[in-house]
Amino acid sequence: MEQSKCPFHGSTTTPNLGTQNKDWWPNQLNLDILRQHDRKSNPLPELNYKEEVKKLDLDAVKEDLKEVLTNSQDWWPADYGHYGPFFIRMTWHAAGTYRTGDGRGGAGTGAQRFAPLNSWPDNGNLDKARRLLWPIKEKYGNRLSWADLLVLAGNVAIEDMGGPNHGTVMGREDIWHPEKDIYWGAEDEWLGDKRYGDSRQSLENPLAAVQMGLIYVNPEGPNGQPDPALSAQDVRETFKRMAMNDEETVALTAGGHTFGKAHGAGDAALVGAEPEGTAIEAMGLGWMSRHASGKGVDTITSGIEGPWTTNPTQWDMGYLDLLLKYEWECKKSPAGAWQWHPINCAEEDLVPEVDGSDKKVLPMMTTADMSLKTDPAYREICERFYNNPDEFGEAFAKAWFKLLHRDMGPKSNYVTGDYKDVEYIWQDPTPKGEAMSAEKEKAVRSALESAGLSSAKLVETAWASASTYRDSDKRGGANGARLRLAPQKDWAVNHPKELQGVLSIYENIAEQHQVSIADVIVLGGAVGIEMASGQNVPTTTGRGDALQEATDVASFDLLQPKACGFRNYCEKEFAVSPEEILLDKAQLLDLTPAELTVLVGGMRAMGISYSGDGVWTDGKLNNQWFKTLLSMEVAWAPTGYNSYVARDRKTGEKVRTASRTDLVFGSNSELRAIAEVYAQDDNNGKFIADFIQAWNKVMNADRFDL
Repeated sequence: MEQSKCPFHGSTTTPNLGTQNKDWWPNQLNLDILRQHDRKSNPLPELNYKEEVKKLDLDAVKEDLKEVLTNSQDWWPADYGHYGPFFIRMTWHAAGTYRTGDGRGGAGTGAQRFAPLNSWPDNGNLDKARRLLWPIKEKYGNRLSWADLLVLAGNVAIEDMGGPNHGTVMGREDIWHPEKDIYWGAEDEWLGDKRYGDSRQSLENPLAAVQMGLIYVNPEGPNGQPDPALSAQDVRETFKRMAMNDEETVALTAGGHTFGKAHGAGDAALVGAEPEGTAIEAMGLGWMSRHASGKGVDTITSGIEGPWTTNPTQWDMGYLDLLLKYEWECKKSPAGAWQWHPINCAEEDLVPEVDGSDKKVLPMMTTADMSLKTDPAYREICERFYNNPDEFGEAFAKAWFKLLHRDMGPKSNYVTGDYKDVEYIWQDPTPKGEAMSAEKEKAVRSALESAGLSSAKLVETAWASASTYRDSDKRGGANGARLRLAPQKDWAVNHPKELQGVLSIYENIAEQHQVSIADVIVLGGAVGIEMASGQNVPTTTGRGDALQEATDVASFDLLQPKACGFRNYCEKEFAVSPEEILLDKAQLLDLTPAELTVLVGGMRAMGISYSGDGVWTDGKLNNQWFKTLLSMEVAWAPTGYNSYVARDRKTGEKVRTASRTDLVFGSNSELRAIAEVYAQDDNNGKFIADFIQAWNKVMNADRFDL
């Protein structure tokens, strides 16, 4: 079969930035991941968006959006006189970058405004959708973030076209520069796919999309080859990594493709540069086409051309009807992309042209669409949905709501909106806790102090519970005490047998004092720090205890650390260094470089190390660990992948051992500068105070109610 001509378009720019540090020392640890979204980037540092959005007249915004939907603009005319399908695609692509591997991506930050997302091939011409929405953003200002608007617009579009919808949660806060910390793949060209092992299922973690610059899968088929069976493998693996099962995958695809069309009206080579690579006078608009008018019926986006259904601006059963009704043949679009057309299509199933003319065109399907008909499991779901329209509508509404809100975390993090008051297991439901009185907290602390547990064990248990938190999708954390439930109770990094003994003591204390185990775990950490430092550690109580049946085991298992530099745990040898994994985890915990440094130094000082490396003090929380780390009395040498030995420079005697995540605080110039601050004689008090502050930040990271 003829090789497909790629309809997507890559960058046309070549950077010329001069020689930088990373050019001289490409392997140097880069701490920029911990400096993302600094307040200096934010033009609205004083804005409390979660309070401002509560003042928004949501009904008024929705009415204004409905007016925009049918107010076609000459500079970018609406297909069929309705921008609804266009906005649905924008919303879908804003949310669809979410992946379960690290919780990054998703619609929660308005990141589609920035590179690389604003210039991904798969996001072609969505810059126009955002420009069409600018008058709405301009009008409602600080009460309506771009992140919320990008989601709300797609939901209003579905409602306006008669589709089922479970509403919109509002409260997403905008970012103000690109999220450079997100790893989208190692490829150096658009649509590269150097992300696989031996099979289509061995996709590199934490990636979900099959190729660089795509949201999900290549619609033409794997690497542009129109093989529906192979495409089904890509669809299943990718949607699974985006938190969707087979039924949700079919519902989303069939429901989303009920609306609109794909665009590939002419030669793809006539499309210009993406937004980030376009000329300054284009004012940020990219992909301008020289094919005829370049817009309307002449638009080129994906390169695939045609509508999915006979009524592209109306919710109906048209997608499943046509998919199952006809046999389909594979042909090329005008842009050279593989697509499928119905054989012997009936007159009543032809579709009006987008410009409102009398011309009729054939509906089409992509190879990814055809995979739903070819794959036995997908086909069974398609047929069931087709025979049960109400079930299909409800399945789409649920899956769509999950798609748009998966990265917002637990329902307790929701601010306002018109969403249904329903709770789903993927929202990590946790009963609301009750804050302890001062008297009760004192009694619990006393019980913990006399429980016979070491300060290190108390601290390590609290860390194991709270450090599961991911700020990327607001999952994990100490609230719920899921440390005592599957799968977390069985993770190797948590010392399962020892953990069960500790939790048994905690459960007795919780029962005796009628408090949550979650609060006992966190109070235990505070007591442990107090035992090691002699300083008071304030705590905030009020956590609840989650139930096993309200815990998605498979989903939570993705939070399991394969390496944890904070605890000197490393499961195996990885392609990236342990210190890079440590930085990634620190970023997910929303830590600064100083907070990372003080937490690792403090935990190691208290004797917390899975491997035993890096423990060379008396277990007290003080700055002696940093002093020892920076000492010139020893010389270090490697003894394995992640192990080093220090020998006395005079005698050659073995003095201590360490891991890479210990030594990086002495070897990396930026981290060493911070470590030197804490090692100073006059900064021991500052070290302890800063440790306690950073510790409580992690303990309370998931307390969205505070």
